[in-house]
Amino acid sequence: MSALPPVKVLVVDDSESNRKLLTELIESAPDLKVVSTAADGNEGLRQVMALHPDVVTLDLEMPRLGGYSFLRLLKNSAPTPVIVISSYAHQADVFKALELGAADFIAKPARPTPEALEKLRRELQDKVRAARQLRPERHVLPRRPRGLVMDPSFVVGVGASTGGPPAVQRLLEAIAVEPTVSLLVCQHMPKQFTRAFAERLDRLGPFTVREAQDGDLLQPGHVFIAPGGRQLVVYRQGGRYTLGTPPPTLQDKHAPSVDRLFQSLAEVFGARALGVVLTGMGSDGAQGTRSIHKAGGEVWAESERTAVVYGMPQEAVATGAVSRVLPLGEIGPALVELARKRR
Repeated sequence: MSALPPVKVLVVDDSESNRKLLTELIESAPDLKVVSTAADGNEGLRQVMALHPDVVTLDLEMPRLGGYSFLRLLKNSAPTPVIVISSYAHQADVFKALELGAADFIAKPARPTPEALEKLRRELQDKVRAARQLRPERHVLPRRPRGLVMDPSFVVGVGASTGGPPAVQRLLEAIAVEPTVSLLVCQHMPKQFTRAFAERLDRLGPFTVREAQDGDLLQPGHVFIAPGGRQLVVYRQGGRYTLGTPPPTLQDKHAPSVDRLFQSLAEVFGARALGVVLTGMGSDGAQGTRSIHKAGGEVWAESERTAVVYGMPQEAVATGAVSRVLPLGEIGPALVELARKRR
C-alpha cells in the first residue's frame, strides 16, 4: 500500500523571516510540505488558485490585501482550511478571523527561545495535519433574554482541544433552545486567549458566556470557559454551586484540564454528572471519564466521523466508561432531549 502524499501547505506572511521560519518548522516533518509562500493576501489568493494547497497558514496584518479580506475572498472562491498565526497581543483579531472562517489559530511565542520554538513546531505540525479535515460552519441564532438567577438543573462539562473552538460554537448553537442548560467548557488554549474566546461566543448567541472566575455562581443559561493556565472546578456551598479557578498542581498535565473538571463534576453532582469529550489531541479527559462513570454519571464522546482529531474522544472511549458516542451534530439535540427529561 502506497504512503499518503504529504500535506501541502501555503505560508502567507509579509515577513520574509517569518516565512522562512514557518517553512523550516513545517518541513521538519516528512509528511508536510510547503508548496509555496506569499507576502500578501493578493499573492496568497493567486497561489491558492494555482497550487490548491491542503492548508494555508495566515498572518493577519499584511499590506495590500490583509488577512480578513483574504479570508472573505477565500471562503467565496476556493474554501481552504486556514490556520491563523498571531501574537498574544491580538486576541480579538484571532477570533474575528475565526468568525470569518479560519479553522484554528496558533499564538506566536513572545520570545524565540529554543523551548518556545520547539513548542511552536509541534503545535504547528499537529494543527496543519488536523486542519486539512476541518470544515467549520457558522450558524448565528437570535439572542434570548438573559437574567436567569436560579441554580442550574442541568450542568454539562465539555472538554476539547484541537478543532475545539468551532465544535464548541456548534454545540452551543444546537442547545440554544434549552435555557436550563449550564455549560462548563475546558478548551485547551493559552491564557491570553480564553477571555477573548468567551467574549466571541457571548456575541454569537443566547447564552451568557464568560471566562470563569473564582466565586462565580453556576446558573442556567450561562457558559463558563476555563481560564488558560488555571483549572476550573465546582464547589457546593449550602444550596448554591460556585466555581473555582485554582492554579495547576505539579501533577496536572494540562491547564486547564478536562480531567480536573470532570473529577470535580463527579464529586459534586454524583450520578447527575455529565461530561462531553469533543475533538482534541492526547488523552486529557480519560481519567475524568472514569471518575464520572464511577460516581454513576455519564460521559459522551464525539465520534470519529466528525472529530477533527480523534485523540481525546478515542482515549475516553477506550476506558469503557463512555455511555454514548455521537457525531457532533447529534450531541446538542441529545443534550436538549436529556435536559427536558430531567426537569
